[in-house]
Amino acid sequence: MIPLPQSFIPFTRPSIDEATIAAVGDTLRSGWITSGPRVQEFEAALSQRFGGRTVRAFSSGTITLEIALELAGVGPGDEVITTPLSWVSTANVVLHRGARPVFVDIDPATRNIDLAAVEAAITPRTRAIIPVDLAGLPVDRDRLYAIARQHGLRVIEDAAQSLGASWDGREIGCDGDFVSFSFHANKNLTTSEGGALVLPADIDVALCERLRLQGVRRIEGGEMEVDVAGHKGNLTDLAATIGLGQLRQFDAFTARRRELAQRYFARLSPAAGTRDIGLGLPPADFIQSNWHMFQVLLPLDRLTLTRAGLIAALRERNIGAGVHYPAMHLFALYRAQGYGPGDFPHAERVGASTLTLPLFPAMADSDVDLVCAHLSDIVENARA
Repeated sequence: MIPLPQSFIPFTRPSIDEATIAAVGDTLRSGWITSGPRVQEFEAALSQRFGGRTVRAFSSGTITLEIALELAGVGPGDEVITTPLSWVSTANVVLHRGARPVFVDIDPATRNIDLAAVEAAITPRTRAIIPVDLAGLPVDRDRLYAIARQHGLRVIEDAAQSLGASWDGREIGCDGDFVSFSFHANKNLTTSEGGALVLPADIDVALCERLRLQGVRRIEGGEMEVDVAGHKGNLTDLAATIGLGQLRQFDAFTARRRELAQRYFARLSPAAGTRDIGLGLPPADFIQSNWHMFQVLLPLDRLTLTRAGLIAALRERNIGAGVHYPAMHLFALYRAQGYGPGDFPHAERVGASTLTLPLFPAMADSDVDLVCAHLSDIVENARA
């Protein structure tokens, strides 16, 4: 009999050290807990990581996308091409600008947006592309930007999942147009909630800052003026303090994620001499991907269990799992936009069969072994 984990293994868990917890206490005692010096320090540290590019921190990765669209001039009547396989915020922000999200299918090999489909979907109304680095695997930046340059389009990189990933030896964020990161609790670096936007050189940084906080700007004598309808998207010093603590450990986090992903492959890949249970494994990229998630595709057509049933069976064995993500064009909101089943078969198949397995830096090697053993046992016993 396979032993049960001694304690519950969630699909993710942030690693917050005692030094960071103490620093949060110091920030609380400082009397300055909203946006202030810690936010500026966090932005400077991120800028240094991204080769000196301008970075502004925000309260979420969602608001960074929305403000990037606004700074890029996207508005009513415009079209923005993106993938249906992402967290729904990727498309919701386009609707908030009064524009239309234009979905295209994914490349089944990478599970990222199919760049050939992107090129085919461009119309005179297209203003921007929002690619998503699913699970931390980067979209082909060379081809992406070649398409954008050829058609005069802005690129807003939804890099919510890919902090620490790289393309052609350069970390994501060091190059490109707009680059948006999320620091939600389930991300590789967390501020509890938060995000950051790397800005291209042609963007008015002062306008970005005004959009971040209700459009307010200071004028002579310390008076206030508002000439643009801004948002409420500023990061707090409390959150930035957590982020600074995370940054000190971040490279070690990424290295550990890659080790854990390699162990998953060793335990689940038939090529490694293990039993083939019919799982679809992710691309085995241990150089460019940051391994934000380890996602397998379930052979549901050969199982007596549904995905929900399999997740419940894992939970009974003290193991958590997630679903990232259902194909969003099948949600009622986007069916009302004219999308429906059969539009993007690769995204629909992956979205319906994806299972996200536990992966976080504090996992032990033995945790991976137990996850794989129990998953294999459940799948074997559920063969139709």
